[in-house]
Amino acid sequence: MPNYSLSQPEVSRLIDRYDLRLTPNFLDETMCQKIIQQADACTSNPATVYGHGDFGSVHNRVRKASRLRLPTTTTEFVNYRLMEHKKTIAEHFSISLNDCEEPQFLRYDVGDFFVAHQDGNTGLLQLTSDAERKVSVVIFLNRQSERADSDTYSGGSLKFSDYCAEPPDSEFELPVYAGMLVAFRSELTHEVTPVTRGKRYSIASWYR
Repeated sequence: MPNYSLSQPEVSRLIDRYDLRLTPNFLDETMCQKIIQQADACTSNPATVYGHGDFGSVHNRVRKASRLRLPTTTTEFVNYRLMEHKKTIAEHFSISLNDCEEPQFLRYDVGDFFVAHQDGNTGLLQLTSDAERKVSVVIFLNRQSERADSDTYSGGSLKFSDYCAEPPDSEFELPVYAGMLVAFRSELTHEVTPVTRGKRYSIASWYR
């Protein structure tokens, strides 16, 4: 779990250290709950991972999660909100952005995880499409909590790593809240730690 005992100045310093762009309440509580209800009623498939090429494959030792098939209207709404937000993201990272990939709606059940990886066109990931991933985004739909509150989950932290840095800056588990969006450069190493209680609902996409 993230260290919620960190002072706000220390959390802010680490957010700046990893060059994260946080947008609280990117989705309001009502929309988050609506998406979760749709997620619980829809079909799903195992989430895939990419290595070389544009066709993902299932590797449960690398990523274990479910990708949810939500109604088209919900996907289009989230995509519209992301495109509305594109200018803000581009200005923060001082880069030019064109569009974003179709949002992925994800559920991490107890034991699910995603090992440390990068999303950008690095030595670890080479997509054949012309559109390079520049900025990754995650939208959190429910709250992380150490307490067994309803509609929350434990574990499942979004953790950033910089193996060239000295502790305590070498790792940072971001405190997250429902409706919050976090954006980061796609070459930044990150992971989802195993969920230990409840279900973690989130949306992932990439600006190109």
